[in-house]
Amino acid sequence: MLYRLIKVLVGIGIRLYYREIRVKNRKNIPLDEPLIIIANHPNTLMDAWMIGHICPRPIHFMAKGTLFNSKFKLKLLSSLNMIPINRVGEGKTDGVSNQNSFQACYDILEAGKTLVIFPEGSSYQERHLRDLKSGTARIALEAVKRKEGQLDVKILPMGLNYTQAEKFRSRVLVDIGEPMSTKDYLADYIENSGKGARKMTEQFRVRLEQLLVNSNTKEEQDLIDQVANILQSRYTKEGSENAISEIDLLKRIRNRMDDFKVTEAWKTEEVRKLVETVKWENEKLNIQTDFLDRRFRSTMFFRQLFFSIIFVLIAVPFFIFGMIHNAIQFYLIDFLIPKLTKDIEYYAPLAVLLGLVLYPLFFGLFAHFIGNAFDLSFWQKVIYFVMMPLGG
Repeated sequence: MLYRLIKVLVGIGIRLYYREIRVKNRKNIPLDEPLIIIANHPNTLMDAWMIGHICPRPIHFMAKGTLFNSKFKLKLLSSLNMIPINRVGEGKTDGVSNQNSFQACYDILEAGKTLVIFPEGSSYQERHLRDLKSGTARIALEAVKRKEGQLDVKILPMGLNYTQAEKFRSRVLVDIGEPMSTKDYLADYIENSGKGARKMTEQFRVRLEQLLVNSNTKEEQDLIDQVANILQSRYTKEGSENAISEIDLLKRIRNRMDDFKVTEAWKTEEVRKLVETVKWENEKLNIQTDFLDRRFRSTMFFRQLFFSIIFVLIAVPFFIFGMIHNAIQFYLIDFLIPKLTKDIEYYAPLAVLLGLVLYPLFFGLFAHFIGNAFDLSFWQKVIYFVMMPLGG
């Protein structure tokens, strides 16, 4: 019950935080088989929320044991389908037993349910897929082995592609791959458990890299992003109209950069210099790149100017209403997040959590005080309450 309630609330939060959440190949999600979903891990809690939001089945997911450092947290987080695991280098948390956690995973899979694991282990906001731990493969293979091959755990790779993970109103593309069968690797695992798990983990990497914009270094990722910012335009076919087109553009740039490495390595440095020149020119002229792609047509210009003025005159009252009722919460959250964490990977989930608390709280206070000041009826207060988030 608590899981369903939190899923609805978090779903509302992330839908408001991100402008678009696009899912490719949703049909690949098995609906009635034991399943492990594996994904990259660039955005901490948001990654698990995102998978839970798009997956029609309830999910159980593993989380670091340090989150469960009290009896209350252990009970609360366990009720949200979270399974604690003591990770190497973080010490042991009282009340958390890896043996019990692995048993919980086996029980979940044997019951035909869904488990989410991030094989990278830790979370960093980058498009580079880091080394994958073999624990996911071991859990899947051990669950099948325990049932003597009568259980087939499917592994479903998901690529979480955020255009700008921490940025409000950015876009997300979730690319879902084909499910793979654990049984195909069981014989290797029975013969040599370590070798079998590593072989399966190598296939995890191949499958995930196909779903991601997988740059090799942070410097390469930054260069790809800068080139994309220059090429994206509302006035050309390269225009970023949705998450798919944005991620597709990033992939094509990445592939072209890879070609340069093989055939013309010197061109990468040329691209870097050209990007810096374009950025400097734009800043000097105080323009955006896509301005240069727009053709000037006097009739269209004056028509757009006329309708823009009409729109502004009509929209200003709504803008003022929205600003009055939403600005405090918006800037308060913007102020609090850097105080609560220095890790950019936590910005988006913290913004959603704070928003779920602060926005309804302030809307309720506005409705109470304004309603009493102007003697509004109950239904007038309800309408007023609903208009506040719409104005935002």
